[in-house]
Amino acid sequence: MDLEKIFKPDTIAVIGVSLTNEAHPANVIYNKNRLRYEARTFAVNPRGGHIRADVLYRKLEEIPEKIDLAVIAVKAELVFPVVKECINAGVKGAIIVSGGFAETGLSDLQDRLTALAREAQFPFIGPNCLGVYAAPRMDTFFIPNERMVRPEKGRVAMISQSGGVVVDQMVKATAEGVGLSTAISIGNKAFIKEADLLRYFAGDPGTDVITFYIEGFGKSEGREFALAATECKKPIIVLKAGKTSAGNKAVSSHTASMAGDYQVFSSVMAQKGVVEATDEFELMAFAESLSCYPRNISGKIGIITGSGGHGALCTDACISHGLVVPALKEEVQVALKEALSPVLKNIASYANPVDLTGSSTDDDFLAAARVLSKSPDIDCIIMLLLPYIPGITVDIGAKLGMMHQQEGKPIIAYVPHVEKYKIIVEGFNVYNIPVAHSVEDAVHMAEAMRRNKSC
Repeated sequence: MDLEKIFKPDTIAVIGVSLTNEAHPANVIYNKNRLRYEARTFAVNPRGGHIRADVLYRKLEEIPEKIDLAVIAVKAELVFPVVKECINAGVKGAIIVSGGFAETGLSDLQDRLTALAREAQFPFIGPNCLGVYAAPRMDTFFIPNERMVRPEKGRVAMISQSGGVVVDQMVKATAEGVGLSTAISIGNKAFIKEADLLRYFAGDPGTDVITFYIEGFGKSEGREFALAATECKKPIIVLKAGKTSAGNKAVSSHTASMAGDYQVFSSVMAQKGVVEATDEFELMAFAESLSCYPRNISGKIGIITGSGGHGALCTDACISHGLVVPALKEEVQVALKEALSPVLKNIASYANPVDLTGSSTDDDFLAAARVLSKSPDIDCIIMLLLPYIPGITVDIGAKLGMMHQQEGKPIIAYVPHVEKYKIIVEGFNVYNIPVAHSVEDAVHMAEAMRRNKSC
């Protein structure tokens, strides 16, 4: 099944654009794509006419260009004939944002639509979805421009059964500086399912990490997803809803999915090397970490801090997540002492965590990181940076980034999340070092690498 033109269309037809209701989902989608995005976009309504200065085409065959993607936003009972028209016109695929199908009990209507599309090999996303956000090419989310939060272009694909969840993740991605290749709301997933998308993005050169919010699987879908995960060489992160009986019921009423036995799901995902997030915050931390370091580590963590309390909290968090904070060998501790500035030699702690104290400077953090980067007993460094230490400058992120480029060992930075320290965070980002805004999230980032199957 060829999904390329669903995610990278050159031409789009928005079907259902209204002459009287500017707030109609089709109008919102048409206006933003016509004005902001690269794909050439055309409006369709059987009445024809004009929408402002643009032609409102009555049918697809009137459009002067061949259409790659149809975005369908009409009443549920009209979707079937519209899809037929798309097939006859040679459209490559569709996004059906219309609701009123299996999620409302109208399974027969959805089954007829899917059978038609499957027979014609006409792939579609939805129904009952927001569709695809793939800037700068297109955005089919029917959210007005002024309310959209747009992450930077990046290499993480986010796939979600819930439109609300994926939009919320886009907000978090923007705040954390995580760039997206694509964000997809699949809704009822009547035709294109998670396994199809996993296979597509496994081969997409613009995507390094694939994340999923999954409410449930239909018959055989879970097995297909597990098989696709086995074949995928990229990191996969999953957040599962419907873990409890009450959550299971909510899932069923949302997209007519069956949440299934969560313990079985979780066990299978672990066997296939899929990284399972326990909540939406962990999902984002995992995505940021694996987009920077799509690798596997054994979980031996070196901690460098300017505060003993932060080091203790980080150690506890590491142990609670199954990571190891090994004691440093005597020769490593000697190398640390020799590398630090004279004022620290007799007051720093050379165990693990390495506590540089509040008297440390940029050079001390750099020296300690370089020593631990050379130690075979450490495979990831968590750097707890407290920018209010007097000797720390705004250049610390960039300095550590340059050192990391030379040494290659993964570094995860903790920097408090306030505007005042943004320039430090940007220094890390330039060198593709993930930045956590809590000690716990820094540990989550290391845990993601330990649990990731990719090497």
